[in-house]
Amino acid sequence: MENPETRLEIATAGEALIDLIGRPDGLFDPCLGGSVFNFTRAMARQGIGTLYLNPLSADRFGRQLAQMLVADGVTLARPEPVQQTTSLAVVALSESGQPDYAFYRQGVADRAVTAAELLYACEAAPTLRMVCSGCLALAPDDAAIYLPWLAACRNAGKTVVVDANLRPSVMPDMPAYRRNVLAALALADVVKASDEDLGHLDIPGATALDKAKKLLSDTGAQLMALTLGADGACLLTRSGQLWHARELVPVEVVDTVGAGDCFLAGLLTALLQEQAQNPALRLEQPDDAAARRILLHALASASLCVMRRGCVPPSGAEVLARMRQFPALVTG
Repeated sequence: MENPETRLEIATAGEALIDLIGRPDGLFDPCLGGSVFNFTRAMARQGIGTLYLNPLSADRFGRQLAQMLVADGVTLARPEPVQQTTSLAVVALSESGQPDYAFYRQGVADRAVTAAELLYACEAAPTLRMVCSGCLALAPDDAAIYLPWLAACRNAGKTVVVDANLRPSVMPDMPAYRRNVLAALALADVVKASDEDLGHLDIPGATALDKAKKLLSDTGAQLMALTLGADGACLLTRSGQLWHARELVPVEVVDTVGAGDCFLAGLLTALLQEQAQNPALRLEQPDDAAARRILLHALASASLCVMRRGCVPPSGAEVLARMRQFPALVTG
């Protein structure tokens, strides 16, 4: 399972699928994707030892997914393929580059897993410090897989990260979906959500920031990242600290597929690096300089992603180069 030369720091669990991305001529380009898949690649490409926990299919698409993860430096907890087919997502882009999704996920490979298997794989990697899930893993049909695993990881002292990343258009029972997403967020130490996610969750508040503060207080998480599209992003702590960052130079957006995934990868990469340098760093009350570095690293990661077609996560070197060349504004 584990390369002995790789120090695994984060385990990820959730969907890995094929995005069929619509073109202007009506045809579709198949691209390897899925929010958790994109995030997993993004972590590894930034130099973090990353363990992907879900099985992948023996079909052609599954082999391609596995090959790309391994090529990016990801360790597969389940390197042996399974017979279930690969998940599919049809992605149509609007004129503004916003993606709209339809998913085909019955009897698929990445869902052929149990909470016990996820936990066993994590226990077999003693250097893990963090686990992360979200997006389609938060569907109520998979509650018995991911909620017990997240709870067990938190009880074991791992930092639990949950990305809300809602897909309401493909969830037939929206109230059940909201309840399950909120149940997962309640188990998190770190939460990431967009302004749109907060609207779908019906969090009360006059603004996205008001809603984020309400969610943070309700979940018991220590740290929350709120993405605001072209308006940048915020970092909030349970102790009441707040930072906001935005690009000083407008970014030329090709499309937004994977932007949130790369943002979260940048955030957690910087967080892990800060914790390595300062083990006493507290999630609920980081020092100002560290919080600024973490948020700027996340913003640069997302900006590089949206400048490319599809999700092509940047390397750590690319992120640092952009931060030097195009400094963003952070206030707090």
